[in-house]
Amino acid sequence: MGRTEDSGPAAPRHREGPARRRVLGLAAGLVASAPLPAAAAPAHLPSAAGQGPAAVAPAAAPSGLDVASENRRPGDPDWRITRAGRARAIEGFAEAASVLPGEPLGLRVSTTAPSYTVSAYRMGWYGGARARLVWRSPALPGVLQPARQVDPATRTARAEWRRTAEADTTGWPEGNYLLRLDTVGGERAQRYVPVTVRSASAAGRMVFANAVGTWQAYNRWGGADLYQGATGKRGSRSLAVTFDRPYSNARGAGQFLTYEAPLLALAERIGAPLAYATGIDVARDPALLRGAAALLSPGHDEYWSPEQRRNVTAARDEGMNLAVFGANCCYRRVRFQETAVGADRTLVCYKDDYAADPGFRRGLPPTNDYRGRPSPDPESSLLGVIYSGYPVDAPLVVTRPGHWLLAGTGAGAGESFPHLVGVEYDRIDLRYPTPRPVEILAHSPVVLKGRHTYADAVYASLPSGAGLFATGTMRWVEALEAGTAGVKVKHGLDARTGRFTRTVTENVLRAFAAGPAGRARPARDDVSLHYRPDGAPTGPASGV
Repeated sequence: MGRTEDSGPAAPRHREGPARRRVLGLAAGLVASAPLPAAAAPAHLPSAAGQGPAAVAPAAAPSGLDVASENRRPGDPDWRITRAGRARAIEGFAEAASVLPGEPLGLRVSTTAPSYTVSAYRMGWYGGARARLVWRSPALPGVLQPARQVDPATRTARAEWRRTAEADTTGWPEGNYLLRLDTVGGERAQRYVPVTVRSASAAGRMVFANAVGTWQAYNRWGGADLYQGATGKRGSRSLAVTFDRPYSNARGAGQFLTYEAPLLALAERIGAPLAYATGIDVARDPALLRGAAALLSPGHDEYWSPEQRRNVTAARDEGMNLAVFGANCCYRRVRFQETAVGADRTLVCYKDDYAADPGFRRGLPPTNDYRGRPSPDPESSLLGVIYSGYPVDAPLVVTRPGHWLLAGTGAGAGESFPHLVGVEYDRIDLRYPTPRPVEILAHSPVVLKGRHTYADAVYASLPSGAGLFATGTMRWVEALEAGTAGVKVKHGLDARTGRFTRTVTENVLRAFAAGPAGRARPARDDVSLHYRPDGAPTGPASGV
């Protein structure tokens, strides 16, 4: 979370064939496992917007995974963890946040059990099962690895563990995966290890960009994250966090299940042409976004390196659409550094203490808020909206009921959706650079620490022809599951809100997959109806 109040500008390889799919249990030598057989595919479900089972049409014929066909394969509803066990009973991490299909994936697992298995679940829709079992290892010998190590200078907790297994990803389709670790013998326990099997190219596809930097910023495994540490206070927080450790939250899944999986399931259910990457991949490879139809930013995507922002901006300025399904996006400026495990394995963010960062002293960009001094670059120049604070809990209030992005929702002017705005929010603020024209689709009154202000969901069209959509709330992705049978959704989000967010999201995905949306559907600027040039609201919103 940004954890700041609304304030003005002064505030600061070699591949092998499928028959060789295997896991290497390093303590026991090479052991083979056969590929899982395919089975009959289930019928494709109709879209929530009532547009039928047809897959989303891409801007151009994309190469890569056929998402609709993949999701017609049988799912495996037993992917969920049902017996977590004690904290150290089993846990692990991958040696890379992402791999290309066919690349080996090293795993470092610690367990008190005599042996364990690894099951690779590709996450998606799969007729509502939400996952497909792509591969499972044989039983591998268990090893209890050493306790955490902590760097006293940065309070960075890391797991200096040895590799215990290596998975051959040959035959694994591109996508988001949860590897489930299951103990065999001893205490029954399970944990996840998330990994992305990334796309080599995004041409003609929408890039689903996992916010792994943000997952890691909130990972308190070993005692500290970028917010607090052993004392529970800011002064004990880490100044850098590493991927060389398990995730402590969501039973090892980081923030994926809360802020990303519901969006992924919806996109794959309608057959959206997706490419898969992490924010690290977007930063590392300027060519990755070349020809992409859109970038999809999930529900909590706070921590971006300057390289990631530069590459996304360049692609947007070539016509790539940008959809932000959360709030507090691109708020913190970070740097990635290598570890003994590999490149880009440590995320550095000194925040207000940026002057103490050795990298900054060597002339590297400060690792603080993008809007902050000494190198202010507010996120609104990229996103249209700007992060304004937390915590809030408020209804989302519709102000443009006739807008094409709200088609099929049935929402009228002034209609509200309880609890949809929270816990963090964004808004239009003309004190910061704001791309125009921009339309405010929802202008929602919120109270932030006693002050009355607004959260904004917006659509903008840009000179390149790109379309820009931003929800203005962190709860949007969570709301996609509201009203779904068997799914518990927090914050009091109801089924009506779920139908609204799903329909709008499908409208965004269908339009953005077809090419530069701003060229086909230019925005009609209405900001002056809601805000003065000094950023102050003009008063209560009215329907347009």
